[in-house]
Amino acid sequence: MGDMANSSIEFHPKPQQQREAPHAGGFGCTLAELRSLMELRGAEALQKVQEAYGDVSGLCRRLKTSPTEGLADNANDLEKRRQIYGQNFIPPKQPKTFLQLVWEALQDVTLIILEVAAIVSLGLSFYAPPGEESEACGNVSAGAEDEGEAEAGWIEGAAILLSVICVVLVTAFNDWSKEKQFRGLQSRIEQEQKFTVIRNGQLLQVPVAALVVGDIAQVKYGDLLPADGVLIQGNDLKIDESSLTGESDHVRKSADKDPMLLSGTHVMEGSGRMVVTAVGVNSQTGIIFTLLGAGGEEEEKKDKKGKQQDGAMESSQTKAKKQDGAVAMEMQPLKSAEGGEMEEREKKKASVPKKEKSVLQGKLTKLAVQIGKAGLVMSAITVIILVLYFVIETFVVKGKVWQAECTPVYVQYFVKFFIIGVTVLVVAVPEGLPLAVTISLAYSVKKMMKDNNLVRHLDACETMGNATAICSDKTGTLTTNRMTVVQSYLGDTHYKEIPAPSALTPKILDLLVHAISINSAYTSKILPPEKEGALPRQVGNKTECALLGFVLDLKRDFQPVRERIPEDKLYKVYTFNSVRKSMSTVICMPDGGFRLFSKGASEILLKKCTNILNSNGELRSFRPRDRDDMVKKIIEPMACDGLRTICIAYRDFSAAQEPDWENENEVVGDLTCIAIVGIEDPVRPEVPEAIRKCQRAGITVRMVTGDNINTARAIAAKCGIIQPGEDFLCLEGKEFNRRIRNEKGEIEQERLDKVWPKLRVLARSSPTDKHTLVKGIIDSTTGEQRQVVAVTGDGTNDGPALKKADVGFAMGIAGTDVAKEASDIILTDDNFTSIVKAVMWGRNVYDSISKFLQFQLTVNVVAVIVAFTGACITQDSPLKAVQMLWVNLIMDTFASLALATEPPTDSLLLRKPYGRDKPLISRTMMKNILGHAVYQLTIIFTLLFVGELFFDIDSGRNAPLHSPPSEHYTIIFNTFVMMQLFNEINARKIHGERNVFHGIFGNPIFCTIVLGTFAIQIVIVQFGGKPFSCSPLSTEQWLWCLFVGVGELVWGQVIATIPTSQLKCLKEAGHGPGKDEMTDEELAEGEEEIDHAERELRRGQILWFRGLNRIQTQVCWGGQKG
Repeated sequence: MGDMANSSIEFHPKPQQQREAPHAGGFGCTLAELRSLMELRGAEALQKVQEAYGDVSGLCRRLKTSPTEGLADNANDLEKRRQIYGQNFIPPKQPKTFLQLVWEALQDVTLIILEVAAIVSLGLSFYAPPGEESEACGNVSAGAEDEGEAEAGWIEGAAILLSVICVVLVTAFNDWSKEKQFRGLQSRIEQEQKFTVIRNGQLLQVPVAALVVGDIAQVKYGDLLPADGVLIQGNDLKIDESSLTGESDHVRKSADKDPMLLSGTHVMEGSGRMVVTAVGVNSQTGIIFTLLGAGGEEEEKKDKKGKQQDGAMESSQTKAKKQDGAVAMEMQPLKSAEGGEMEEREKKKASVPKKEKSVLQGKLTKLAVQIGKAGLVMSAITVIILVLYFVIETFVVKGKVWQAECTPVYVQYFVKFFIIGVTVLVVAVPEGLPLAVTISLAYSVKKMMKDNNLVRHLDACETMGNATAICSDKTGTLTTNRMTVVQSYLGDTHYKEIPAPSALTPKILDLLVHAISINSAYTSKILPPEKEGALPRQVGNKTECALLGFVLDLKRDFQPVRERIPEDKLYKVYTFNSVRKSMSTVICMPDGGFRLFSKGASEILLKKCTNILNSNGELRSFRPRDRDDMVKKIIEPMACDGLRTICIAYRDFSAAQEPDWENENEVVGDLTCIAIVGIEDPVRPEVPEAIRKCQRAGITVRMVTGDNINTARAIAAKCGIIQPGEDFLCLEGKEFNRRIRNEKGEIEQERLDKVWPKLRVLARSSPTDKHTLVKGIIDSTTGEQRQVVAVTGDGTNDGPALKKADVGFAMGIAGTDVAKEASDIILTDDNFTSIVKAVMWGRNVYDSISKFLQFQLTVNVVAVIVAFTGACITQDSPLKAVQMLWVNLIMDTFASLALATEPPTDSLLLRKPYGRDKPLISRTMMKNILGHAVYQLTIIFTLLFVGELFFDIDSGRNAPLHSPPSEHYTIIFNTFVMMQLFNEINARKIHGERNVFHGIFGNPIFCTIVLGTFAIQIVIVQFGGKPFSCSPLSTEQWLWCLFVGVGELVWGQVIATIPTSQLKCLKEAGHGPGKDEMTDEELAEGEEEIDHAERELRRGQILWFRGLNRIQTQVCWGGQKG
C-alpha cells in the first residue's frame, strides 16, 4: 500500500511543496512527511513520531498548533494551510452532460427502428419512378400529381424523425433534471456535516470541508472520522477500522500505544482529541479514491464518497446518545484497502440481501415485460397481415407482374406497413412507466424533505407505504429528549421534587456535585438560553445534561469543578457502552489515593454497592435485602411514573491498594451509593395522535428501548402503544431471549413467532435484541403475507438493525454517523410524526403509479386494437404514425407528470397496507381499464365504419398512398385524444370513488397539463396539415368530439356503479414475483427475460430495472459538489 500511496502524490503536485521542500510555508513538516507518517501503524508509528518530533506535542509545535487551545481562528493562517496541505474535499465525478443523456435516450431500440424506417421512407419519397409506368404499379395516389401532393411524400418521414427528436429530448431532459435534483439534495446534506474542533480554546462546530491540517478535533463515540490524525489524549478509545483494513475487531487506540486515527473509520467507544495530519486527497481514504479515480471506477468513488461524507459529523449538542454502545457490528461487510474496487463490489454484494428488490420494481418489471411481449407479437402480426394482403391483392387477385421500375413504389408500400407495425409497438410498450415511477419518486423525495424526511435510497420511499410494523426507539423519537431530574433519593429521604440545598448534609452535596461534574463527558454542558425566557440549552448527552441541571438546581455550579480537574487530569475513564450500561471515572486524590465515581442504570449499579450514605453523610452497610427494599419502595414507584432511574456512587482507594485498572469488574465494585435520581423525558405532545393514525392504518407500533420495563410501560401507555384491556406483551431483553432460544441457546423462528405478534414493548434490550426482533419479524411466515418492517435508530450499535429492516430511519439530530450510514431515510427533526408522513408519501407513490397504469393501459389497449383491426380491415391504421407518437407523448410523458404529482391525502391512512403480493392492478382498476376500453373502441369503430355517413363527409378508408389527409380520419384521431383527456380525470381515483374532481385544484401541475394538452391538440388538428395527417375541422365537428370525450366522465360513473365483487372473471395483473415459487432456474430465466425485454423496452426502463443501484448509490449519494 505504501508505495502505491506514494506514487499517487504526483496526482496533485503543490507548487509550494517543491519550492520550500524542507519546511513548507514555515511549517515544520512537509506534506510528504506527514503522508508517510500516516501509513505506519501501532508501535512503528509511535517510534517514528518519537524519532522525528519527540512526541505528539512536538508534532503539534511543528504544525504551529496547541494541543489544548487549538489553532487561532485566523483566516489567513487557515487559507495558508489549505494551500500547502490541501483541503478536506474529494472532487466528485462529473455529472453526465445533456448531450450524453440525449445520446443515451437515442440508444432505445424502438426509436432506432422508427428512425431507420423514417429515413428509408424519406429516401424513397425523393425517388420518383418514370411517370408513365407508375399507373401500372397499383393505385398510387390517383390524380395527386396535379396537386403537387406527390412531393409532399417526404413529410411523413420528416414528421416521424421530428417526433423521435421530441421524445428523445423529453427523456433526456427528465434524466437531467432528476440528476440535478439529487445533486441539490447532496449539497444540502454536505452543508449539514459538522465536526467539533478546538480553535482559540473554544469548542466549535465547523463544516467537515473546512477542517485543516493542524486542527485539534474532538472525537467521540459514533463519529465517522473525516480526516487522518494523531491521538493527543484518549479515554478508552476503540475504532472500527474494517472499512480500511477489513479487520472486524475493534482497534484500541491510545496516545502511548497506537495513536494513528484514519479517515473513514468509525469510533465505536470512548472519546479523545486528535491533531489533524492529513485531509482530502492526502488522507487514507482520499489516497484510495485517487487510485480508483484513475480507471472507470467512478461509481465506486461516488459510492465511497457517500460513505465518507455521508450524514455527517453531528453537532456537539447532538452528541451520540450513549445508552447504546457498540456491539453487534460484526455484520459490517469487510473491505480491504488494496482491493478498492473489489471491496466495493463485495460491499454491494454484501448489502444486496438487505433489499431484495423493491416490491414495486419487481411488479413493474414483470408487468412491463409481459406488455412488451404482447406488443411485439401484435406489431409483428400487423405487419405480416398487411404485407400478405397487399401481395395477394396486387399479384394474385389483380394478376400484375413485379416490374423493375415499380420496385421503389412497392418498397414504399412495405415501408409504410413497417412503420404502421412499429407504431403499434411504440404505443403498446408503456415506456412512460419508468418515467412515471422516477417522477413520482423524485417528486415525493423532494416534498418529503419539507416533511423532515431526508431520503437516501429512492425505493425506501415506496417500501414505506407497505410498512406493517414500526419498531421505534423511545428516547428522542417518542419523547422530547429534553431530560430533567424530577425526583431523587438522597440521605435516606425520597424527595418528590428538587430538595432545598440546606436540607442536605454538605458532605453529601459536595460528593454529589463532584460525582456528576467529573463523571460525565466534558462536552455535555448547560448553556444559557438563546432567547430571554427560553429554557437553558442542553448540549451533549441529554441524560448527563439532566444531571448537570440537577447540580444547578441545587444552587451549585459544575464549571469550577471541571476547571479544577480538567479532562487530561482524569486518571482513567470507563466510557459508557451498552454492555456496561454505566460510566466510571477515576481521579487522583491529594493524599496519593484514588477516587472512582460511577453512574449508571440503577438496577445494575445497586448490585455493585455495598454501602450507602445516610442522612448525616456517613456510610452504612447496604445488603441485598436493603437493595430489594430500595427497588420496591424507591425505584419501582419512580419507574411507574415513567421516570428513568440513575444511580450515582463512588469508591475510594488508598495509595497503598492501587488496583489493576484493566480489571474493570474488580475496580467498579464495592461502591458506596450517593443518590438515586429519577429523570423525566416527557412524551412529545403530537406522538399519541401519530400512533393512533398508524394503528388505524394497520401498522403495529412497537417500542424497543434500553430503559427499565416499568418506565417503558408507563411511556408506552402514555403514547397509546399499549391500551388497557388489550392482549399484549411487555418483555425485558433477558426474558425475550429466554423465550426465543432453545436449550442450546440458538434462536428458533417458531419460538419467535409465538412472541412477536403480541409484543409491544421490549425493555432493557441490547442492540442485538433489536436486530433479532427485526430479523424475526421479517423472516416470519405466520401471517398471510410477509411483514414489512421500519426501524428507527440513533446509536452506533443500531446499525445492523437499521440495515436489516426494510426501511431504516436514522435520527438527524441525535443520530451517530454510523446509524445514518446504515439508514435509508434520515429524520431531520427526530420526530415520530415524520415517520407517519413517510408512510403517507409511500402509499401515495404506490397509488400514483397505479393511477398512471390505469390510464396508460386503457390507452394502450385501445390504440393497439384500433391500429391492428384497422390495418387488417382497411390496410391502413386509422391512427397515423405521427399521431400515435403524439398520443404516446401525451399519454406517457405528460400523463405521468400529471398523475405522479398528486399530493397525498389523509384518507391514504384509513386503509390497511397493500402488502407485498398485492397486484399492481386491482380488480377495480381492471374493471375501469376494460370498461373504458369498451366505450372508446365502440366510439372509434362506429366512427371508422359509419362516421362518414354521420358527418356527411368523404370516407377516409382505402385511401391510396400519399393521398391528402381526410376529415374522416382527423375526426377519429381528435375524438381519440379527447377521450384520453377526460379519462385522465377519471384515472385520478383508483378505489372506485365517485367524485373524480375531488381535490383537483390542489394539483396545479395536473390542471396545467390537461389544459395544455387540449390547446396543443387544437393547434395540431387545425394547423397540423400533412405532417400530422390532419385536415381542419368545423366547430360542429369539434363539439361532437368534445361531447364524446365528456361522455367518458358519465361512463366512468356507470362503471363505478357495477360492483366489483360481481366480476369474478376479471383477473388482477402485475403480481410481485412470489418469493417461494422462484426456483433457481426461474431466477436465471427471469434474468434472460429481462435481457429479452431489453430489446423491446425503452432504455428508460432498462435504466430503471437495471440501474436502481445506480439511482440509489450514485444519484442519491454521488456527485457531491457537482
